[in-house]
Amino acid sequence: MRGRLRRYLIAGLLVWLPLGVTVLVIKALVGFMDQWLPLLPPRWQPDTLLGFHLPGVGVLLSVLVVFVTGVLAANLFGRQLVAAWESLLGRIPLVNTLYSSVKQLAETMFSSSGQSFRKVLLIEYPRKGLWTLAFQTSTDVGEAQRKIGSDVVNVYVPTTPNPTSGFFLMVPREEVVELEMSVDEGLKMILSMGAVVPRQEE
Repeated sequence: MRGRLRRYLIAGLLVWLPLGVTVLVIKALVGFMDQWLPLLPPRWQPDTLLGFHLPGVGVLLSVLVVFVTGVLAANLFGRQLVAAWESLLGRIPLVNTLYSSVKQLAETMFSSSGQSFRKVLLIEYPRKGLWTLAFQTSTDVGEAQRKIGSDVVNVYVPTTPNPTSGFFLMVPREEVVELEMSVDEGLKMILSMGAVVPRQEE
């Protein structure tokens, strides 16, 4: 009886826990996006136009702003505006460093031809005999590769269950094992602390 009750409780948690976390994350995201609405002129506020509050309008507004910005930046006039804007930011010491670093990271991650976060790797870390998942960020190591004198790969080792923090390592290529799992599957395995393991086709 006790075992059956425990099994039912666990089964219920497995239904409600992921659903609850998903709802909380989406609610927080919508709330954050809705904070942009006060920037609109009062007569353009959704509350004024619709006569009632409609949650989630901030998400649509943010997507629209990003899309319109992309359309403008893709043409010649838009590229000239972006170049002028970046030139202005380049004259501000601290802002220049931060902006250029974030832009370079974004271009690397979202580039379809880039190598960043395209492969899931298996490396021995933090010591020999212990293995962990890592993501390849680049194979271009530059000066460090020349000084090391061997072929190395840049990898990011995320912590679990929070993959946004982790460690950057340069690992010899011969000590890296490439896995067939996708980046999404690798992230799921890390977030679940190894409880969710991707299935392999025989």
